Amino acid sequence: MAIIETEATLHEAHRDNHTHRDVNGGWLRPAVFGAMDGLVSNLALMTGVAGGAVSHRTIVITGLAGLAAGAFSMAAGEYTSVASQRELVEAELDVERRELRKHPKDEERELAELYQARGVEPGLAREVARQLSKDPEQALEIHAREELGIDPGDLPSPTVAAVSSFGSFALGALLPVLPYLLGATALWPALLLAFLGLFACGAIVARVTARSWWYSGLRQLALGGAAAGVTYALGTLFGTAVG
Repeated sequence: MAIIETEATLHEAHRDNHTHRDVNGGWLRPAVFGAMDGLVSNLALMTGVAGGAVSHRTIVITGLAGLAAGAFSMAAGEYTSVASQRELVEAELDVERRELRKHPKDEERELAELYQARGVEPGLAREVARQLSKDPEQALEIHAREELGIDPGDLPSPTVAAVSSFGSFALGALLPVLPYLLGATALWPALLLAFLGLFACGAIVARVTARSWWYSGLRQLALGGAAAGVTYALGTLFGTAVG
């Protein structure tokens, strides 16, 4: 009895403590990286224009145009990419569905061989494959996961991808423009808010990585700051040359 209780205790401890981070990132990763992309690209665009010694009105218009153009571009690109990937997956599922309908025994034997290759005893592998193949839809789902590495019931939505990309990019791109919209006439408030946003995005990314939040935050701040510095220098150079 003591052994059973000890094993149960160990099982409970393992279940409670044995957890993993979401290595796929879920919704967090694309949302944060979309916002970061919008923030860095629009900040760099605005600092580049500001380097040319233009009016703050021109900087605001540039920032808003960059926000709109970038958000629509991201949404269109994401929609096309996800839609194309989904169409490819659905075409492959149709191929597998036809094979299951025309050659069910061959597909059942193929599934059994997959389990045997993973170390399952041959007789047991054949029996498992036979039982799983009774339901055509279940068989399709298993073959898709084993052969294609996909879940037919969890295909990404092009519309959701486009809308989320548009929203996250626009949110990030809005940060450097926001101080101007609230009445600022100098560049430094926009830089300050953008740098805070860069650090925050980097810190949030730490949730899906093994890095500490301050390291990820400082790294993103340094990269975004470098992009802004280079474009400002180029804007100053081009502004002088054109002027």
